[in-house]
Amino acid sequence: MDALKKLFGGNTRQFGMIFALVALIILFQIMTGGLTLTPDNVINLFNGNSYILILAIGMVLVIIAGHIDLSVGSVAAAVGIVVAITMRDWNLPSWVGILFGLAIGAVIGAWQGFWVAYVGIPAFIVTLAGMLIFRGVNQYIGKSNTIPVPQDFQFIGAGFLPETGPVTGYNNLTLLIGLIGVAAVVYLELRNRRESKALGADVPELWVAVTKLVLIGGAILYATYLFATGRPGTSFPIAGIILGLLVLLYGFISSKTVTGRHIYAVGGNRHAAELSGVQSKKVNFLVMMNMAILSALAGMVFVARSTASGPFDGTGWELDAIAAVFIGGAAVTGGVGTVIGSIVGGLVMAVLNNGLQLLGVGADMTAIIKGLVLLAAVAFDVYNKIQGRPSILGLLIRGARGTGGPTINGGKGTPFQPDETTKTSEVVAKEA
Repeated sequence: MDALKKLFGGNTRQFGMIFALVALIILFQIMTGGLTLTPDNVINLFNGNSYILILAIGMVLVIIAGHIDLSVGSVAAAVGIVVAITMRDWNLPSWVGILFGLAIGAVIGAWQGFWVAYVGIPAFIVTLAGMLIFRGVNQYIGKSNTIPVPQDFQFIGAGFLPETGPVTGYNNLTLLIGLIGVAAVVYLELRNRRESKALGADVPELWVAVTKLVLIGGAILYATYLFATGRPGTSFPIAGIILGLLVLLYGFISSKTVTGRHIYAVGGNRHAAELSGVQSKKVNFLVMMNMAILSALAGMVFVARSTASGPFDGTGWELDAIAAVFIGGAAVTGGVGTVIGSIVGGLVMAVLNNGLQLLGVGADMTAIIKGLVLLAAVAFDVYNKIQGRPSILGLLIRGARGTGGPTINGGKGTPFQPDETTKTSEVVAKEA
């Protein structure tokens, strides 16, 4: 037990959500007779849920700011049908179609952000109206038809890293990404140890760092093996590359920039943030517009993978994205949440859904189980806060920062830690 406390920063529950994900994978691997961790299933699971994870990245910022967005599925469907029709009728190149779709998302986000930030209508009402409006736009423009998209456009949703280099029996680019991931983890660990020594802070024993690197590096290499050994023509999906870049970008924005600090400040205590000079209207406008842009991207990724845009695209996506964020440790009241947490929460839901499908569980029981998991995760987090203890994600970040190990978003933790109330207005003003 002492060894575990040293390894996990004094509390074995700090990695609770990641443990839950690993436990689910092991459970379904046993129950399905080894079908869960086959290369084809892992590739399909990741590729098939990438659009929800993209939505979760935007949704966590919206929820941190103290809002909710119910329109993401309808916005994704509306953008998907418009892009499909314009590429078909105007013969637009795929890259132009993608930029056009992102521009439409930005316009929609500016529209909704204006009502939320500058008119003062609650985001719940604005996006509820948006859910109805843009679902109607999808039906009206598409006339309830399925519109195919060009094959080169399908690359962003159904494409894979190409084969290149010497014949090794593996996808060489996928192997390269895995090795880069391991190297990044080692670099972050060495950097954190070096900075801790320079600051005179306690540095964990060498065996603790080595054990962490072995566990994390082993997981990355095993995942790399699965992606690199799929059926011919498959490897790490292009949608996964897009998702990975978004995680890095938004992880940096949320934890290392003034804009990220302001989002946490507005969600934690808007009045205190405004007294500190934070422009809450600007922050609310930006998070709503950003959410619509990511919705547009998620819609295009889904359409590309499906090879066509249909009238029922986007149905229920907002619920999946919201569930991923809350399971990942975000607070209903705002001010708490991380990008990495939302990704972990989304993967928990994806693995749960995939495992139940492999077991032949019906859609009715699957929905019931997913609902109970969401309720249990949020209830557990709320209970810990009532008892004065940090939540799972708070323990994760606090423990990782305290041990000098790899931290959330690849740094030293977020300026506003999940499960801390919020910083005082004076601290926010100094950081700004």
